[in-house]
Amino acid sequence: MTVRVRFAPSPTGELHIGSVRTILYNYLFAKQNGGTLVLRIEDTDQGRFDARSLPSIYEGLHWLGIGWDEGPREGGPYAPYVQSERLATYQDHARQLVEMGAAYFCFCSKARLEQLRATQAARKEITRYDGLCRRIDPKEAADRAQREPDHVVRLKVPDEGTVSVDDLVHGHVEWPLATIEDQVLLKSDGFPTYHLAVVVDDHVMGITHILRGEEWLPSVPKHLLIFRAFGWTAPPMGHVPLVLGQDSKKLSKRHGATRVVEFREQGVLHEALVNYLALVGWAPGTEDEVFSMDDLVARWRIDQVQKAGGKWDYTRL
Repeated sequence: MTVRVRFAPSPTGELHIGSVRTILYNYLFAKQNGGTLVLRIEDTDQGRFDARSLPSIYEGLHWLGIGWDEGPREGGPYAPYVQSERLATYQDHARQLVEMGAAYFCFCSKARLEQLRATQAARKEITRYDGLCRRIDPKEAADRAQREPDHVVRLKVPDEGTVSVDDLVHGHVEWPLATIEDQVLLKSDGFPTYHLAVVVDDHVMGITHILRGEEWLPSVPKHLLIFRAFGWTAPPMGHVPLVLGQDSKKLSKRHGATRVVEFREQGVLHEALVNYLALVGWAPGTEDEVFSMDDLVARWRIDQVQKAGGKWDYTRL
């Protein structure tokens, strides 16, 4: 098997240190396995789009010496690599799920959904969709969808059972299906949700391993159910720990510099930044702490990545 991994940032701002650590781990994994690294831009949330993002990603990663093989500017066999340019693919896959009976059209208004969640919250229940439109006859729903374009497509989640993953970092993790709602796959504007787009792209683009931040671990059961609905095998997954400030909270502006450009402007050597980033969440098992990029390719291992968040220490950097 040829290893294919991806770095898939959302273009919502300038390149952040936490994102760099994620792509660095993907880069090291690809290099040591003679694999391919894909840059994919996940911009389905158009409301948060920031035009500075793509130039920041290219400039920041090139300065750090982190390269990739396929992407928006480089092209590749699975172009385009920007999700907003792939809408027809997601819409087609959503239709397939509806036709297979694994998904359904939902016509509930925003007002009804807000009232439903308010009522559930008042009763101290889990706030989730109640499956009202799931009970509509499929033919009637298909006819209605033609007349009422303001609808969404939801995944039909099984009522019972569990779904699980053997995470490359966290080990065995399991979720009861009763806690997972019938998630929206395709929005009324024709854009997919993150969950549908990421699963379709990972499968279509031949991604063999998924390495991403642990903030996405709660989304894994949703993704596994989509893989299962299509009859696809989910790739091995590893959710790397968050980069934390000294207060043990996710690294953010309140902790100081977080954007790659800030470190460059301060005169930090790119080799030092890469070296230190690798150690925020990974330990080599020795007292060594000075590594070139080639050293990291030779020494870094996914099974040595820790579960706990790695604290960012400006003094040590």
